[in-house]
Amino acid sequence: SLLVPEIWCRLTPEERKAEYLVEQGYLEKLDDYEHNGKLIPQSRLGYRINYDFLRLFFGRVFDNPGKVFDESMLKPETQDPESYADGILYIAEAHERIAKLYMSDGTIDELCPPLQALITIMAEGSWNEKTIHDPEFRAMFTREALLESEWYKDRLVARQQQEQQLWQRHVDYLNQFLDQDRFQDVTERMELAERKTRAQEKLAEITAPDYLNTLHGTIGAQPLPVLMGESTLSEVVVSTV
Repeated sequence: SLLVPEIWCRLTPEERKAEYLVEQGYLEKLDDYEHNGKLIPQSRLGYRINYDFLRLFFGRVFDNPGKVFDESMLKPETQDPESYADGILYIAEAHERIAKLYMSDGTIDELCPPLQALITIMAEGSWNEKTIHDPEFRAMFTREALLESEWYKDRLVARQQQEQQLWQRHVDYLNQFLDQDRFQDVTERMELAERKTRAQEKLAEITAPDYLNTLHGTIGAQPLPVLMGESTLSEVVVSTV
């Protein structure tokens, strides 16, 4: 926790990019391998630093960086192959167990498409016959792919509906207040008639067909479940809990 910030603040913005570190050979990709007849999913660990990274970047802090991280620390599998393999298997088993919980309790249905695919791979080993190494799967994590998904479009529609309900309540409340003559002095002092006009204009803006285009690029809103009959917001919250 103390060493990493010291190293990181001595890297240029370009050097902090994962693409740069991979292209220049400062990060080493970990691949799956077999050990005692078992497939060890070492690729779950992603990339790790190598001696070139150590020599260049740790050398900005230490006179002899090789004494800080020797070969056995850079490659822990050389210390105890059995323990190293068991550790990775424990990680994979934990991934599978947690992912299956996401699937059994329905949480997976609320996730964005790339996370749904990832959870499925963690639980079952593949998604639509794809693994985490397939380009089609990795492309799902791009901003462009997410913005084009039906999941994202549903969030924009939900945002529009929730805003429409909010501003409709504003208009209804102002109408109810303006209809009461005993509040005439308050109505004039607070310019409620003008506020009602602005609320109606905002409501018309939100209900316009092209309003969804103005929301594109925002986070949208979580669609609420559709319940039978009329329900208050508190009833919806209780039902989802």
